[in-house]
Amino acid sequence: MFTGFFFKLREKGVPCTITEWLSFIEALHKGLFKSSLNHLYYIGRAFLVKSEAYYDMFDLAFQEYFGGIKTEDVEIEKVLSWLENPKNLPPLSPEEIEEFRKKMEEFQRNLDMEELLRQFRERLREQKERHDGGNKWIGTGGKSPFGAFGFHPGGIRVGGESFMQSAVKVAGERRYRNYRNDLILDTRQIKMALKRLRELKKEGAEELDLEGTVEKTAKEAGELELVYTKSRENSVRLILLMDTGGSMLPYTELCERLFSAASQMEHFKEFRYYYFHNCIYQDVFEDMANYKRVPTEKLFANFHSGYKVIIVGDARMAYSELFDVNGCIDYYYTNDRPGIEWLMRIREHFPYSVWLNPTPKHFWSHVTVDAIRKIFPMFELTLDGLKEAVSALISKSKQVQI
Repeated sequence: MFTGFFFKLREKGVPCTITEWLSFIEALHKGLFKSSLNHLYYIGRAFLVKSEAYYDMFDLAFQEYFGGIKTEDVEIEKVLSWLENPKNLPPLSPEEIEEFRKKMEEFQRNLDMEELLRQFRERLREQKERHDGGNKWIGTGGKSPFGAFGFHPGGIRVGGESFMQSAVKVAGERRYRNYRNDLILDTRQIKMALKRLRELKKEGAEELDLEGTVEKTAKEAGELELVYTKSRENSVRLILLMDTGGSMLPYTELCERLFSAASQMEHFKEFRYYYFHNCIYQDVFEDMANYKRVPTEKLFANFHSGYKVIIVGDARMAYSELFDVNGCIDYYYTNDRPGIEWLMRIREHFPYSVWLNPTPKHFWSHVTVDAIRKIFPMFELTLDGLKEAVSALISKSKQVQI
């Protein structure tokens, strides 16, 4: 059973062994498989993937062999195929785009999320076929609040890719791959900028001070006088929080370079990294697939206020994602507090914190970007912007020390 899937995994680079494969097959025969393709996905990954580093390879193999990673919701699985191959849409003029942006902000300010979700579930139950255009059904190219590749100012995107960046929730979206930490090219300048964060302090075991020994011995007319001093170690502890997927996809390579440079910095006392999508709520994640949750409260408990925090993201999201309870864009995730409250708590606990934005500064005119800029000093994710961010962190440290 599924023998072709085994070879597809090996083809994609997943180091799956015969023993692991037989264990997977045995689990299926013993009834662990509950007839859901999504359930099969998680069983397969649990038995056949040794490390998170192979999650993306597994996703690609699963997608090719089984025809896509589906959600547990049967109705959503049903409509995904209806949203493929959208018709060519006429481009909007600059004036129409500007008008759409205004409507989007106004709509999302007054959004009733519970009512939107109720209507979405109702459409899922009632819809029997594909729809293109229109303003009611889950389809493509229309003004309905549900579907993909349409022009609604704040609906629920089902599958597909971000088109007008106006969705307030996303259902049936493919998982993300982790940032690589093995990039070497183009990271040297980033490393040089990050090195300015180092704060060398005398601590730890004593070591021989060669220059001091020579000077002291000379003063003693050649009689050897050994001089020791405590070693100088970097005391900086850095936390990197990275937005992933969606509107951040065009900046993946740039973020990979930053992550690669930071993870290779041997001079930091400690380096931690976590992921989020669009906004931070009660959890951050140790992987981009958002499987390994870490409560945000745990960051406050485990890391003192001396840690330096760099947040990377475009800060653009639906109004509800930042300001509303249960406004998270993930259809299957609920947030008990608005995202802006969590961001303010992060800033309060970690005063040495900055926000790096990969989008050019002249695109920052957005309600959520403006709100986040009032919480964190925001800089462009360019070499100059990174240097400014590091200078701000250093300046903040000096102010506190004084």
